[in-house]
Amino acid sequence: MAFCKQFLKLMTRRSTNVIGIATLSLALCVSLARAQEQTNASPGTSQDKLLRIAKEVRKQIVTLPQYGVFDNIHFGISPDGTVVLRGEASRPILKSSAENVVKKIEGVEKVDNQIEVLPLSPNDDRIRAAVYAAIYSFPPLQKYTSNRGRRPRPSVARAAGGITNDPPLGFHAIHIIVKNGNVTLTGVVNNESDAAMAGIRASGVPLVFSVDNQLQVANEGK
Repeated sequence: MAFCKQFLKLMTRRSTNVIGIATLSLALCVSLARAQEQTNASPGTSQDKLLRIAKEVRKQIVTLPQYGVFDNIHFGISPDGTVVLRGEASRPILKSSAENVVKKIEGVEKVDNQIEVLPLSPNDDRIRAAVYAAIYSFPPLQKYTSNRGRRPRPSVARAAGGITNDPPLGFHAIHIIVKNGNVTLTGVVNNESDAAMAGIRASGVPLVFSVDNQLQVANEGK
């Protein structure tokens, strides 16, 4: 679909400014392709509507104050206006917040919230902190966060509940998902070398069982 390719190009150009955009734009294109096959309405009208809804869903998700470096949310849209939310949330509040903002969007008829809330685990919390430090303290990868050169501020929340309850704020192009000692990296980086290096840095953290490196490269295939 030509319009879908153009949309992906536009989004990947902006990928260093918007968290998780590659995953969200890919989900959008899958939804639009299904909609074109399943609806009898004018293709242009259907696609324009879904595109508008998808842009707004993406905007609402990535601007949630609860959405951070330890979370990953993606979505799909059905022709009947149902938005399916998927992915992982490090805190339960993010799952409910995402559903609440999406269901208020014009054109969204229903929200199927399949976001997984990651288990509460002191070990996973320590791994999040260690992987974050391993990746974002490494000079070649510091360009992927707006927090480069800043030391995290201690807080009551972090002292009481760890980094999961008080995640680093600001932009992070590389998201770190931890479940039962297994790490998944998602997001968009500039090149294959940076993607590989992030995976290597994460793999070197003690107590990490495995690393699934799902980082995508901006403008890959152009």
